[in-house]
Amino acid sequence: MNLRPDLAIIARHVRPGARVLDVGCGDGDLMAALRDGRGVDARGLELDATNVALAMARGLPVIQGDADSDLAGYPDQSFDYAILSQTLQTARAPDRVLEELLRIGRRAFVSFPNFAHWRVRLSLLWGGRMPVTRLLPERWYDTPNIHHLTIDDFRAHLRERAITVEGAWFLSGDKNTGGAAANFLAEHAVFLLTRSPSR
Repeated sequence: MNLRPDLAIIARHVRPGARVLDVGCGDGDLMAALRDGRGVDARGLELDATNVALAMARGLPVIQGDADSDLAGYPDQSFDYAILSQTLQTARAPDRVLEELLRIGRRAFVSFPNFAHWRVRLSLLWGGRMPVTRLLPERWYDTPNIHHLTIDDFRAHLRERAITVEGAWFLSGDKNTGGAAANFLAEHAVFLLTRSPSR
């Protein structure tokens, strides 16, 4: 299975045999890869009914639900990993969704598009309009992205809340790029997060 680059990173770093909740799982590509390649017990939560049906047709345990309102019903630490890929920027309350991920999972993977990438900056500077790129193909009026965050925004948010970064990967196109200038050079970011049990 040919996974999207951020999903491939996540799939490589999930421990075999783990229990996983994939929030905003789409049609289940990552769940299927984890189940078939790593022996993972993967569950999914997805807002779009069509994607739920597609995932269920693949034999995946997916329920329809909203990350903003339906994570509260999951018990604390009930999964080894909670995953939120390319969904944080679409949440109404992304800070609360992140807190729920870290409550439900012992670790959380979060991936998102970086709105400070140089192509986005250049498009705004020279064109004066919201950018449309290969990885951000929607126009301003039909985009699901309602919180336009950057890698530096996310890093600051983690520091303010004493959330530990166990791993971070930055993608330019389909290739990894370094972390030093990631806010300028990376189109997407993937973070592996944890929080000490005392919080």
